[in-house]
Amino acid sequence: MTEENKISVNQRAGELVDRVLANAGQLRVVASKGPRGETLIDAGAKTIGGLDVGILLAEICMGGLGHVTLAPFSATPKWPFHLTVRSSDPVIACLASQYAGWALSHGEGKGAFFALGSGPGRVLALKEPLFQDLTYRDKADRATLVLEGDRPPPPEVVDKVAQDCGVAPERLTFLYAPTRSLAGNVQVVARVLEVALHKVHELKFPLARIIDGVATAPLSPPHPDFVTAMGRTNDAIIYGGIVHLFVTGPAPEAQELAKALPSTTSRDYGRPFAEIFKAFKGDFYKIDPSLFSPAEVLVTAVESGETFRAGRISQELLDASFG
Repeated sequence: MTEENKISVNQRAGELVDRVLANAGQLRVVASKGPRGETLIDAGAKTIGGLDVGILLAEICMGGLGHVTLAPFSATPKWPFHLTVRSSDPVIACLASQYAGWALSHGEGKGAFFALGSGPGRVLALKEPLFQDLTYRDKADRATLVLEGDRPPPPEVVDKVAQDCGVAPERLTFLYAPTRSLAGNVQVVARVLEVALHKVHELKFPLARIIDGVATAPLSPPHPDFVTAMGRTNDAIIYGGIVHLFVTGPAPEAQELAKALPSTTSRDYGRPFAEIFKAFKGDFYKIDPSLFSPAEVLVTAVESGETFRAGRISQELLDASFG
């Protein structure tokens, strides 16, 4: 294994899971064992959860390679508290681990289960085309996934995940929280750096040239309605997110990356996300993919010391979304 691959995101995330389990009462989560012996942690479906466990969920999603803080930030005075995310291994933390790319489903009709899996278990299973472009691989005897939803996976999904990850079911942990919950809300907004990295990948900029990253986005107020809650978390990034990437290579290429990254480049920019989602009748695939980007971007070419900026925060659209 290379030096990079000696870092186990599953082992690091497992340490954070152990912290959640040891402080379940304080964090207001409910832990249990599923029918296959898997560990299930409800962080906001039938329990209150909260901001603290939301931050831990985000750090678990990043395989223990990201740091998330909640602090005041003056750029959005009406929504003064921001989630700030940083990682010195942003490609591994965000794309190999945090990205919600593993579609898990079972059954049909009203009782069917569907969720997108985030977290380090993804890099053990390697089920997504994205991993063809990533050199990082993990070896671990435990696996963790975070699900954005209000119920745990059924036994059939647990069996599939265990087999694909190459671990025993009793060494699996699933943490779940719906977007409408405080914890679910936090862990989605904390994807602001990941959203930028995914856009970088879509733009074909060499991932190996990204050496560091930091990002911030306003903490959106949760809402009991799913579409409204989802819209607010997306708008926090699209209209309020700021990302600073540090890259190697020619400065003109860093400049072009900065120009192409912000959400302002999208044809669908300019309305709260919930309105856009309803206008396309709930079909994500009809929304311009370039909308899923931070509002403002800074890219520093570390070898020349030049920094390039593009995009802007929209106070008006944040207010329209957050109410």
